[in-house]
Amino acid sequence: MFKKVLIATDLSASSDAIIDCMAELKSFEVEEVILFYACGVRHLDTIAELIKQSVETNLIRQQKKLESQGFKTNLIIMPGIPSEELKRVCKQNQVSLVVMGSHGESAANHILFRLGKVTSEVLHSHEQPLLLIRTKVIEENGERRIVSLCGNLKEKVLFATDFSNISMKAFQYVEKLVEDGCKNVTLIHVQDKIKIEKYLADKLEEFNRTDTERLEMLKNQLKSKGAETVDVKILYGIPSKEILEESRKGHTLIVLGSQGHGFFNEIFIGSVSHNIARSADVSVLLIPAKDRGNK
Repeated sequence: MFKKVLIATDLSASSDAIIDCMAELKSFEVEEVILFYACGVRHLDTIAELIKQSVETNLIRQQKKLESQGFKTNLIIMPGIPSEELKRVCKQNQVSLVVMGSHGESAANHILFRLGKVTSEVLHSHEQPLLLIRTKVIEENGERRIVSLCGNLKEKVLFATDFSNISMKAFQYVEKLVEDGCKNVTLIHVQDKIKIEKYLADKLEEFNRTDTERLEMLKNQLKSKGAETVDVKILYGIPSKEILEESRKGHTLIVLGSQGHGFFNEIFIGSVSHNIARSADVSVLLIPAKDRGNK
């Protein structure tokens, strides 16, 4: 499904936790992994070189972790701003999936690559599918450590749709997940309470009937590709809230398009996909309108 994957690292404990679980991506038909790091410096080659020298040992350590999991790995260290360099590297290397953590801490105070900030920037401009691996802090024997929540990403997939073109494009990835072994999928559409309540309340029953038929068609497509259990749900409320609540019912991965009905709606902080990317308790796969990845 994803032949060439780029993993963005900031050398934090979160990054280590994500790299430790990358064996899960083997089921995504990954052939090559690019381990990417950006120094975060513009027009200061000497400083960038010093930063590179200070982090190279730890980057090689992470690279060896990936190689020990059976991946062919290429380490790329760039001097500039992470989000800008990441986009450039993706285009130059025909990356088909970007993997990032939901937050992170730099390995040293002078390093400007803070993964949480970069993730937010990438969310607004990514042109490849973006997999956000959720991490959390746990305490064991009085010590705190960060673990990833990747597990078996295909175990129970939640697909949220608004039936837009980009949403249907994201559905193609759900089909591929099913073809690659996913057996349990939930299809969800949320009738937007704010949009409907004021002027379209009398149309709600009609909307529910039409959208249920649409979901049933998608369900049949997944069943024909090998899915065993496909649940269909039409909910009413605030889309991001309802999707997040549904995702907590044992789902391992949320899949959705990242630009809904329009780009200008998507650039606001309150956009559905961005809210879910920031707040979900499970990993999230976002499919952009402009997908330059190689599947």
